[in-house]
Amino acid sequence: MAAMPKPNRWLIPPAAVAIHLCVGSVYAWSVFNKPIAALHPAWTSVSAYTFSIAIALLGISAAFGGTWLERHGPKRAATLAALLFGGGMAVGGLGVGTGQLWLLYLGYGVIGGVGLGLAYISPVSALVKWFPDRRGMATGMAVLGFGGGAVIAAPVMRWLIDSSGVPATLYTLGGVYAVVMLLAARALRRPPEGWTPEGWTPPAVGAGSRAEPDLTLGKAVRTRQFWLLWFMLFINISAGISILSQGSPLMQDVFGRTPEQAAVMLSVIGGFNAGGRFFWATISDYIGRRAVFLIFFAAQALLFVLIPQFGASGSWLLFQIAVVTIFSMYGGGFATIPAFLADLFGARNVGAVHGVILLAWSAAGIAGPILITRTRELAIAALPEGASRVHVYDTTLYIMAGVLVLGFVLGWRVRPLPSARELAGA
Repeated sequence: MAAMPKPNRWLIPPAAVAIHLCVGSVYAWSVFNKPIAALHPAWTSVSAYTFSIAIALLGISAAFGGTWLERHGPKRAATLAALLFGGGMAVGGLGVGTGQLWLLYLGYGVIGGVGLGLAYISPVSALVKWFPDRRGMATGMAVLGFGGGAVIAAPVMRWLIDSSGVPATLYTLGGVYAVVMLLAARALRRPPEGWTPEGWTPPAVGAGSRAEPDLTLGKAVRTRQFWLLWFMLFINISAGISILSQGSPLMQDVFGRTPEQAAVMLSVIGGFNAGGRFFWATISDYIGRRAVFLIFFAAQALLFVLIPQFGASGSWLLFQIAVVTIFSMYGGGFATIPAFLADLFGARNVGAVHGVILLAWSAAGIAGPILITRTRELAIAALPEGASRVHVYDTTLYIMAGVLVLGFVLGWRVRPLPSARELAGA
């Protein structure tokens, strides 16, 4: 009988990156804002609502779909995600073309949003099982694609809209994304039972050992460690989104940049968001996930305190350095958290656990923008007519600095679950 070919785990990362590049295009959705408004002037704020629905469904579907993913495997989950995301874009295009707003919300927002959630967690679930020796690097590669998807998608979307209109653009991209994701999904699979990377020895199992745990979702969410990580992710995302949601107005109000200059800086931020995912997750393989998060919180707390000083002194260069550092850590949090979860709770059910913890993303997507938008509005309302707006963001930035200190405290308290015997009773 012919010997079975050795599994090649390096086929998984390119497939994972391809899937995340497709669904990461959601961050370029704002490209459609003005074209949709031009077609349907009565649809005020429609594009923003569509995006919010999609992101909310991402978190919800990841939370509820994670257990289904671990039961049926990443290939089937990614295949379903491809059909939902591509099909949702097509339904959204039909809504724009026919003037049916509910179809846009249903298509891109609900159907596409469910596809987003499944597509986000499926490759990550596979990667942490294939790379027990380099989990941070592997998950960093995948979610780097999500962070970089908008960088590729934005110019393509603009070109397609200019050449063929909004509905045709959504049909075209929906079809292309579905095909790419379906092909990539074929490469996703679990490793064979008992497989380990060549040259890597799993931690020995013995009395008092800290061998890898194997918690179900139900047991994981009943541990203190899970909730410490949930709030740590929530804080890290809230910090980045609080700036991202008002990035262009902030740069115009505080540093006198033009909208065009602010747009260029936002593109640079997107690059550091993507690159930070791979960089920080890989670093976590060497210094530990907890150490990386402690660096995130300490460095960002200091930078949030310093940014008002940079604004008062007009130090544009220092502001740019601070912001790209913050956004490298914003992306790094997304990439490091799956490996952190696998370390603490085991790789077997990491898709389910990761899905639930992504609800922190949905919550932060509401809390961060509301905080900075509301405090900015109050600060502007209190200004005398014609006064400088340099300090209108100071309150938000100082509040976030304090919250980041709390994140540091939470991170300091994270400890491994100490033994298999304790895990069994969790």
